[in-house]
Amino acid sequence: MPSAGEATRPFWAAMALIVLLDRVTKVMAGRLLGGGGVPVAGTVIQFRLVHNQGAAFGLELGVWQRWIFLTIAIIAIFWLAAASRQALASDRLRQFAVAFVAGGAAGNAVDRLLSARGVVDFIDVGVGALRWPTFNVADIAVTCGAVALAISLWREDARRAPAPASPA
Repeated sequence: MPSAGEATRPFWAAMALIVLLDRVTKVMAGRLLGGGGVPVAGTVIQFRLVHNQGAAFGLELGVWQRWIFLTIAIIAIFWLAAASRQALASDRLRQFAVAFVAGGAAGNAVDRLLSARGVVDFIDVGVGALRWPTFNVADIAVTCGAVALAISLWREDARRAPAPASPA
C-alpha cells in the first residue's frame, strides 16, 4: 500500500477501463451493425462492422498471424507495465499513456483470443472513396496513448537538458 506522500500508479485500473470500454463497444457493434453502414455524421463518420485478421492498415503475416499478433500484444503489455513501474508515479501523463497503449493492445488481443475472424473494427471515417482504415476504441487508445507517451518523453528530455551556459 502506498504511503500518504506516494502517488498510486493507475496502470492496471486505466488499462482495465480501456479493455472494458473496447469490449462493450465491440459487442454492441456486433449486435447492432449489419452489412451496411450506419451514418453518424453523414457518410464522413459511420459505423460499419468489419473483422480484421491482420494488423494496422491490413498488415498480414500468414497463417500464424493470429498467434503472432497475440504474442506481440502480450509482450507489449508486460513491457508497458514495466515502463509504468520505472516511471515516476507522479508523472500522470506517462502513467496514463502506457496504460492506454496497453489497454488498446489488450482489447484487440481479446478479440484474437475469442475469434479466428480477427479484431472487430466498426468506426469508418472518410470522404467518398477516400476512407481511413476502419478502427475501434482499442485503436483510439493506442494512438492517444502513443502520442501522450511521446509528449511525456519529450517533456522528460526537456527537464534533463542542461541549462545553457551564461555568456562570460
